[in-house]
Amino acid sequence: MMEGLSYLFLLLENLAFKGKAVQSSTFNAWGAAKAIDGIRYTPSCAHTSYELNPWWRLDLLDSYYIYKVTVTNRDDYCLDETAGVEIRIGNSLENNGNNNPRCGVTSLVPAGSSVSFSCGGMEGRYVNMYLPNIQQYLTLCEVEVYGTAKKQVTRVQVKAAENVDEAELKALVLNKISPSA
Repeated sequence: MMEGLSYLFLLLENLAFKGKAVQSSTFNAWGAAKAIDGIRYTPSCAHTSYELNPWWRLDLLDSYYIYKVTVTNRDDYCLDETAGVEIRIGNSLENNGNNNPRCGVTSLVPAGSSVSFSCGGMEGRYVNMYLPNIQQYLTLCEVEVYGTAKKQVTRVQVKAAENVDEAELKALVLNKISPSA
């Protein structure tokens, strides 16, 4: 089963490149977008100021099923700025998106290393990195988000005789979906 799951991850695209990133504050020129630029090393990292409850948020601009999130730490010093980060995924902006359901929590990530979390298809437009209840910097050198588009399925119930052909059935369904005025 894990082999199949790994294969699924290979087929998924990094949705982060499609999104827009913001963060609670910005230290020097280390803006939020630097965590989704495809460069995994310092100084191309997002970095907040020293503050209580720092956060970083990726808006995917649409809702997706998220299967994997990968976080890359800086490769020089201050490695604890990526430790204890809650990864939250959902569609709410309540508390800047930090109240959405949690996919995982990082531990200390070695210098320049990445850690991945399986999120099991959690649904969401927003992917947050959040350090709750602590006065700290938050630094993210790269955030990758792998998932699939949320397909909208419309179920239609039509009553038809047993001998209805395909063309008649198609007309009934189309009429049910968009009735003419």
